[in-house]
Amino acid sequence: MEFLFQTILNGLMTSSFYALIAVGLSLVFGVMHIVNFAHGEFYMLGAYTVWILFAKLQWPFFLAVAAAIVLVGLLGLISERLIFRQAHGQVLSGFIMSVGLVFILQVAVVKIWGLGKMKPVPAAFPEILNLGGVSTSWQRFIVIPVTILLLGALWVFLDRFRIGRALRASALNPDAAALQGISPKKCAAVAMLLGSAMAGAAGALMAPIMSVHPYMGHSVVWTAFVVVIVGGPGNIKGSIYAALLFGFLTTVITTWIDSTVADLVNALVMLFLLALRPEGVMGHD
Repeated sequence: MEFLFQTILNGLMTSSFYALIAVGLSLVFGVMHIVNFAHGEFYMLGAYTVWILFAKLQWPFFLAVAAAIVLVGLLGLISERLIFRQAHGQVLSGFIMSVGLVFILQVAVVKIWGLGKMKPVPAAFPEILNLGGVSTSWQRFIVIPVTILLLGALWVFLDRFRIGRALRASALNPDAAALQGISPKKCAAVAMLLGSAMAGAAGALMAPIMSVHPYMGHSVVWTAFVVVIVGGPGNIKGSIYAALLFGFLTTVITTWIDSTVADLVNALVMLFLLALRPEGVMGHD
């Protein structure tokens, strides 16, 4: 029974991470119709921000996380204005631009902080949490409540605020939204701000748990793509459901076999589900 509870807890932590990184990517695609391959680099920059502010400058951990969310979100806003705005609605052009941005950000990080050893980020909460005989570190556990808080805040923003409802309308039908006076450029900028901020939050929270290095975004962005594709491109609710599916699938298979087999099974599950529902499990939002 303890093994089952441990697996459930680990699955929730993995699913929370997947949801946080995938929801931002899904939001950007839904509004801008751009496959942002640089999403993984925004995740990486969030981790580097925590390394600098928390590990090097001794800021409080959550203050460093908040700074990472703001700074990476602003970087996403700048990249939308300078790079992606001309490719709005053009999937291939946006993808090519995002690949170029990947190399720019990676080279910049390597030139500034070097390529040598991975950047160590100490655990802000090294204590062990015991829940009915199930043990985990507080550092890993806090990913769950923080993810719920951030996703809840995003839902409130999209559901209760005028600009949030405008984002949903623009994602659902951009032409009809434009006829109602909703600015596609403004919606794209806000979507990029929020999507990048989510990636920065994921990187910031995982910095003490995963290795921080210039290429840490590669595997993460592929996982995010799998989650978004299965959940339905642009469908935030679908991305959360898909994150739960792949989070628990990865946890169970990694526990019983290894992570390589888990990646293979995830890919096979994605292909099987897409064969049944090419538009994704939840379809378009």
